[in-house]
Amino acid sequence: MQYIGINHDGGAWAAALLGSRVVPLAPVPDFWADAAGWQEKARSLSADALADEAGDAADSLDRADVTQVPLVPASARVICVGLNYKAHAAEGSFKDQELPPYPTLFGRWTASLSVGNVPVPVPAGEDGLDWEGEVAAYIGQRVEAADEATAADSVFGYSTFNDLTARRAQKLTSQWTLGKNGDFSGPLGPLVSRDEVGDLRDGLQVRTRVNGTEVQNGNTKDMVFSVPAIIALISQTFTLHPGDIIATGTPEGVGYARTPQWLLQPGDTVEVEIDRLGTLTTPIGTPDLRARA
Repeated sequence: MQYIGINHDGGAWAAALLGSRVVPLAPVPDFWADAAGWQEKARSLSADALADEAGDAADSLDRADVTQVPLVPASARVICVGLNYKAHAAEGSFKDQELPPYPTLFGRWTASLSVGNVPVPVPAGEDGLDWEGEVAAYIGQRVEAADEATAADSVFGYSTFNDLTARRAQKLTSQWTLGKNGDFSGPLGPLVSRDEVGDLRDGLQVRTRVNGTEVQNGNTKDMVFSVPAIIALISQTFTLHPGDIIATGTPEGVGYARTPQWLLQPGDTVEVEIDRLGTLTTPIGTPDLRARA
C-alpha cells in the first residue's frame, strides 16, 4: 500500500494512493495515532471499488488535482544517519580510518521537509547544494528501550528521501545541523508499506541522477548499521513515536567528494530512484524561493 500527504479539508491529511486516484483517510495526526488501523481500512479499498467511486469527490480525488505535503506530523523527530554506507564513509570523514562503533546521528526539523517536484532554493552564500539519495524509514508504533527484533517490527514503511545539504554551512563546525536544515531541503516520496518493501538488508538499489547523469548507485546491503540496530540504539535514550522518521544514510558519489567538486545549481534537476519505492524528482531553484518558507 502507498500513502501520501495532501492538503484537504483545511489541513494536512493522509491519503491512500491508488494509481492516479487518492483517497483521503484522516488528518495526519489521526493517521499516525492508529497507523495499523488506517492501513487495514486502506487495504479494503480495492481497485474495483475505487473505480466505482471515481466520480465521487468525497471518496476519491484525482492525484493531479491535489497539493501534496509531507506525511509527517509536526511533532515528529527526523533522525538522520551520517556515513552509513561503507564506500561513502571512505570518501568522507573516515577515509583510511576504521569505522566508528556507533552511527553518527543528527536531526532535521520537520519544517525542512518537502515533497517531490517542489523547487529547493540554494541558500545564500552556498556554492550549490549536494545530493544525498537515501531510504527513509517511518516509525509506526511507540518504541522504548527496544531490542532489534522489536525495533524491526516498529517500522511502518519506507520512502525515497533526498538529504540535500548546504556543505559550507555543514562544515562551519563539527555539528551538522545548520547545513542539514535548509528550506525545503528534505523532499520525501510516497510512503510504501513495509510488507511491499521487505527487509532493507536483502538489498534495494539506490540511484541518484543529476540532469539525467547517474551520480550514485549503491545498495542497502552495504549499510554499516541496519535500520533495526539504529532504532534500537535510539530507543535506549529517547522514546520513538509513530510518524518519526529515520533517514538511513546515502551511498558513495556525493558531489563534495568529487574532483572537481560538483554541486547542484539553480536549473538542475536531481532524481532519487530506489527499488520498490519509486523515483523522487526535485528541481533546484534560486535563493529568492525562500520567500515561500
